[in-house]
This record gives sequence, structure tokens and C-alpha cells, in this order.
Amino acid sequence: MTRVAAVDCGTNSIRLLVADADPATGELVDLDRRMTIVRLGQGVDRTGRLAPEALQRTFAACREYAGIIKEHGAERLRFVATSASRDAENRDEFVRGVLDILGVEPEVISGDQEAAFSFTGATKELAGGDHLPKPYLVVDIGGGSTEFVVGDDRVRAARSVDIGCVRMTERHLVRDGVVSDPPAAEQIAAMRADIEAALDLAEQTVPLREARTLVGLAGSVTTVSAIAQELPEYDSEAIHHSRVSHDRVREITEWLLRSTHAERAAVPSMHPGRVDVIGAGALVLLAIMERIGAREVVVSEHDILDGIGWSLA
Repeated sequence: MTRVAAVDCGTNSIRLLVADADPATGELVDLDRRMTIVRLGQGVDRTGRLAPEALQRTFAACREYAGIIKEHGAERLRFVATSASRDAENRDEFVRGVLDILGVEPEVISGDQEAAFSFTGATKELAGGDHLPKPYLVVDIGGGSTEFVVGDDRVRAARSVDIGCVRMTERHLVRDGVVSDPPAAEQIAAMRADIEAALDLAEQTVPLREARTLVGLAGSVTTVSAIAQELPEYDSEAIHHSRVSHDRVREITEWLLRSTHAERAAVPSMHPGRVDVIGAGALVLLAIMERIGAREVVVSEHDILDGIGWSLA
């Protein structure tokens, strides 16, 4: 067994997985898995730069993770950075900071690489158990982008488009620097039109409608599952491989988009860092389900982070 550490730094959150990996089988045994909302992508869609305060939040999380990695004695570390750091003019500042703290240079990967990691992490376990029909469509709804991957035992087609929950919120639901609470009908309509245009773009590359199983990843999807199950707190075991029907996703999305900040914050399974962006993330999921005619989404807690971990095995 090889002890590995994987870090996934996205637009909204930074996550760590420390696990024992079996090089022969690729099996991962979790030792530590955690997530911190740092909102690295704050304002990137508007300014094209990583904000100083966003960098400081991210570096603080990196320092915490460095201690955990050292405590567990990980032999290999891989740090992958995704949408926000791809888009930023000052990403060199981000790279230098991570290198100083963790001793590895972050790999600012392409959308296609991100999609491949997400697909591997999400589907590696699905061959057994419920024997869900193939091909799979894996959708990873992040803060800055959403990855679409169609495949069976391997990736057949992938595309990343810029419709993440943070980007959609900042682009459509903010007025005078404040998130609308709740948003107006015309704001929601404009966001939906933007999402539909991005789905058109994705379909130029990825045969979305050929999928027989929709697998949803990342915080927007897992939070929708937690709400659907009315969980008293966020429970990864209850969420992993849960299924949420199209009708339930629609009900939850409609409620999120008409609710106030206080009402969303009162949901016991809601992470405070998702309160203002969950409505946009849920709408992306709903639009995808309606585009491909999915009756349900299979929710996975295993995603790009596990794909990075398996790559080290």
C-alpha cells in the first residue's frame, strides 16, 4: 500500500484526501477527507484576476492541509487546480504560494483533464452493486465550470463549460454587489438561458442524450440530495449513491430560487459557504436533467478527488 494525498482546488472549495492506495488494484482506503470553502474564484468572472483575500483564504487552508499530510506521513502528493486558476491572469501568484506551503507545484489542469479525473473517481465503484446501465453521463457541477463526461469503462467524450454555481450567481444574481434575496424572475430567466446555451455548446462535443445513467458530483448535487432526504445534518454515507428524482430536483430548485438567505441557511445540511450559490447550482442540475430526459440522478461523493488519488496509485 502507498499512502497518497490528493488536493483538489476549485472555484468555491479546496478539498483534501489522504488515503492508502493499492497499486495493484487502485483501491483507496480513506484516512482523512475534508473540504474548506475558500471561494478562490471570487470575482474572477468579472475581473479576470484572483482577489488578494481569496488567495489568503486558500493559502490558510493549504497550511492546515500541510499539517494533516505531514501527520499522516503521505508518500506522494498531487495538487490539482481547476476553473478559477485556469482563468486568472495572476495565477502565477497562486502557484508560488502553494509551492511555498506544500512543496509541490499545483497542476492547473485543462477542462478535459478535469473531466477524466471526475469520471474515474465517480464510476470506478459503479461496475458492481446496482449494475447501473451504461453509458454513464458524469456531470461535475463546480463553482466556475461544469464538466460533462460520457463513457462506459473509459471516457468517450468530455467537455467543460463555464456554468458553475459561483460564476452563474455572480453573473446573474448579484445587483449592486449584493446577491438578490430572492432573485427576480428575469434574473432566473437570464441564468437559465445562459445555462441552456452552455448545454448547446457541450452537446457539440458530448452525446449527452445517449447516456442511460446520470451521475452527479460536487457540492451543489450532494446538497440537493441532503435536502431531498431531509437529513438532520450533512451525512456523506447517506448521500453517496443516493438517487434523487427529476420531480424532487425541480421542487427543491424552485424552493431554493424563491427562498431567502435566512431560509436557506436554516437548512441543517447546508454548508454556510453554499447558501448564496446553491440555487444556481441546483438550476444547472435541473437543466441538465431536463435536457437529457433523466428521471433521476445518482449522487456520488467520489469525484475528481478520488480520481487524483487513484492516479497516484
